[in-house]
Amino acid sequence: MATPQERPRHFSMLRDLQLADFFTLANAACGMGSVFFAMYYVGEPVLTHFYIAAALAPAAFIFDVLDGRIARWRHAHSALGRELDSLSDIISFGVGPATLAFAAGMRGGWDLAALIYFVCCGVSRLARFNVTAETLAEGTGKVKYFEGTPIPTSVVLTGILAWCAAAGRIGDALPAGAWLIGPGTFHPMALLFVLSGSLMISKTLRIPKF
Repeated sequence: MATPQERPRHFSMLRDLQLADFFTLANAACGMGSVFFAMYYVGEPVLTHFYIAAALAPAAFIFDVLDGRIARWRHAHSALGRELDSLSDIISFGVGPATLAFAAGMRGGWDLAALIYFVCCGVSRLARFNVTAETLAEGTGKVKYFEGTPIPTSVVLTGILAWCAAAGRIGDALPAGAWLIGPGTFHPMALLFVLSGSLMISKTLRIPKF
């Protein structure tokens, strides 16, 4: 039987978190906030809710950049921090943009397939990075390039959706309209998510990491 001194303390995991990890969690919080405000917009189409949902994506991006810089500054890299970063990114730059697209009017059957594909590509890209990071670092401790586009680049998609909202081009007025294909509806704008997801899982596209 473990002695009282050997038992884990309450909230011991929180005590073990590094400063950079809290910025990573702030990234995740922004992502969930974006999802919630997009859901608010679906329930009650108040544009303020849509704009807040879109604005939380670049806020998440800022926290994502800062957590990496803080970790390098404090020399506090860890396996836990890497996993936290990936889990936070899939919320903020995968689920968040897909939910915002749904709120913007991409709700047809083919739209949903495109958005699900986008999120699955994001999950796959992050998983691949986590298992190949050491190989890509080539013993230097630093990854020199990304295979495929990093998932935070999806913040561009939220910017496009915010522009559409400002121009009154969401809902039934989405650019390029809607097509009825077989049993489902498809908005051509969903192809942006298909393209983004496909670029994320590319193995031939290499982007230098600065």
